[in-house]
Amino acid sequence: MTAADSNAVAAALTEEKKALLIAAARAAAANAYVPYSGFPVGAAALTESGDIVSGVNIENASYGLTNCGERVAIQSAAARGHRVILAVAISAPKAAGATPCGACRQVMNEFKPVDREMYILLDNVDSVEEIRLSDLLPRAFGPRDLALAGDRHENM
Repeated sequence: MTAADSNAVAAALTEEKKALLIAAARAAAANAYVPYSGFPVGAAALTESGDIVSGVNIENASYGLTNCGERVAIQSAAARGHRVILAVAISAPKAAGATPCGACRQVMNEFKPVDREMYILLDNVDSVEEIRLSDLLPRAFGPRDLALAGDRHENM
């Protein structure tokens, strides 16, 4: 990752944008469908074009079919045509600072900017913790490991 790439992400992720992301994640958490665990999670994804797309965890009686808020936000963004996510904010009101599960980390890696960082914003109620995806998912398996040629986003 070059300094210019790093600066481009930092420019898009202003303090104002971070505040909007956290607010969107908090608002989404109020709509989580969690009749079994009572553990709501809201997430908000910042797309490369500057859109903010929210998601919530959606539980299922069979548990294995439960969807996490982070994946719902990213999948909703993908359904709207977005292919690059710069940052994801996560709000778990009952566990401040909760980090994404492994499956969510892998999905985030799929949509992170090529050769740039994705940033994860953890809602700690009184503060926001900013973490790089590469710190949560070191040596991640991704599209390059499948030897995809060119820009993976062109044909998707």
